Amino acid sequence: MEIFQIVSFGVLAGILSIIVKDQNSGIAFFIAIFTGIVIFIILIQYLSDIFQMLTYITSKANINFMYIETILKIIGIAYIAEFGAQITRDAGLNSIASKIELAGKIFILFLAVPILTAVVETILSFIPL
Repeated sequence: MEIFQIVSFGVLAGILSIIVKDQNSGIAFFIAIFTGIVIFIILIQYLSDIFQMLTYITSKANINFMYIETILKIIGIAYIAEFGAQITRDAGLNSIASKIELAGKIFILFLAVPILTAVVETILSFIPL
């Protein structure tokens, strides 16, 4: 299974980063960034398969793809913001990491407004006025 390869790669990179950190913290930071990028590249194929399955299920269930697309964007923003915040924390910049997380939350809220509006409109359509 590829998860064992990914975990092994991550653990080895972590050990290498710890060893190198005492001698050159800049190289250790780049090892961490490189490791994250490699793992993300490996996962892109799985993300593509997930998107294809969700598209298929959405079309079969006759659901407006806009809602699924928005939810996927929200999930993507959450993962990207978390990834950026963790890399920034690895560099020892906790205050910037907090700002990245805040930006991610704001973007998620911005994308969620149309879905919330649709839910409220649907509920109001059931209530006789």
